[in-house]
Amino acid sequence: LAYFDFFDKSLLEGYCVSGGTLPGHLDHTGAAGVEVSAGSLGHGFPVALGMALAAKRKQQSYQTYCIVGDGECNEGSIWETAMLGSSLNLDNLTVIIDFNKIQSFGRTNDVIDQTNLAERWKAFGWHVIELEDGHDIEAIKAAFKEEVKDKPKAIVAHTVKGKGVSYMEDKLLWHYKSPSDEELEKGLAELS
Repeated sequence: LAYFDFFDKSLLEGYCVSGGTLPGHLDHTGAAGVEVSAGSLGHGFPVALGMALAAKRKQQSYQTYCIVGDGECNEGSIWETAMLGSSLNLDNLTVIIDFNKIQSFGRTNDVIDQTNLAERWKAFGWHVIELEDGHDIEAIKAAFKEEVKDKPKAIVAHTVKGKGVSYMEDKLLWHYKSPSDEELEKGLAELS
């Protein structure tokens, strides 16, 4: 949001730090450009569905996109929204599932087995595109461009948490932790 001039980039120094101006879970009062408070798991997806439904009813042509985590797919509100989205034929709604196989307290499959996540979305009536490399930007662009009629779209993107930074890759610790100055320097060097 800062890089699109919703607020001054200097505010980023206060992101997710004690006494900072931008909390880790932003709400609609915390930063310009954040329109909805959806910090609780599963709450943003129904809002996205409402936006897509409003566009259909107002005969507007915009698309609505929502990113959810694989652990977030344990929430009932995700599946209630999935059922409604397909029932309403919301072909202007796309959900992207970040399937990194890690959630708050461990491996996603240790909490609830998600090996068949793409099949679940299909069973709920969604057009599913499964990306084995969810870091492949060209594949993501192609998935966004794929036209679908009368069904919402689910992009199941297999990703690696912390991709590209050796000490972060596939490590649960980095679900919560911010890097120290030294770790940040090392990580940025690895990414460039």
